[in-house]
Amino acid sequence: MEELLEGVEVWEQNTIRIDDIYFDPFKVKEETHDARIIMITHSHYDHYSEEDIAKIRNQDTILIVPKDCFGKALDEFDKNHILVVEPNQKYTIGDIQIETIPMYNKDKAFHPKENGWVGYLMQYNDRKYYIVGDSDDTEEVEKTKCDVLFIPIGGTYTMNVEEAVHATLMNHPKVVVPTHYRTIVGTLEDGLQFQAKVQPEIACKLYQK
Repeated sequence: MEELLEGVEVWEQNTIRIDDIYFDPFKVKEETHDARIIMITHSHYDHYSEEDIAKIRNQDTILIVPKDCFGKALDEFDKNHILVVEPNQKYTIGDIQIETIPMYNKDKAFHPKENGWVGYLMQYNDRKYYIVGDSDDTEEVEKTKCDVLFIPIGGTYTMNVEEAVHATLMNHPKVVVPTHYRTIVGTLEDGLQFQAKVQPEIACKLYQK
């Protein structure tokens, strides 16, 4: 497990750092300006945060966003440093290959499928990382094979613990990391329950405050 999570950090909500690649930076504590690539899953304030992007971006940073974030992105980035993505597409940036996976709720109104928001399957350093984003337990989550799965568990806006356990067992990654709890909805206890229900079949790492 530790080898697959080398260079990985998970902070607030869906904030994930893999070396110099960031996903949905939110409540970033330090200014580092070290981001090579920033990937945004959708436009909600706890996923697209201009304040937090400013703390990690530099003049060479590439910002990857779904369509409805493009206007805001132009306020801070030159268009040559913005990549607009759509679901079910593949992209290559240097040594990184990305597949965009539809991200949506099935029975909630928070993340409609028609918005075109995305999770990311990233192939990097011979590993496949799947950042689900704010999703329910969907067919895409269950079938998108990966080495490391970052899956929301907080409920309310995403799948809850039980739903995330089911999706994880169906997906069967080598390692799973729960996200999107402890900050706005969900508690540390949710993370512990999730970990207990997926192990020992699947290794689970909790990044605790």
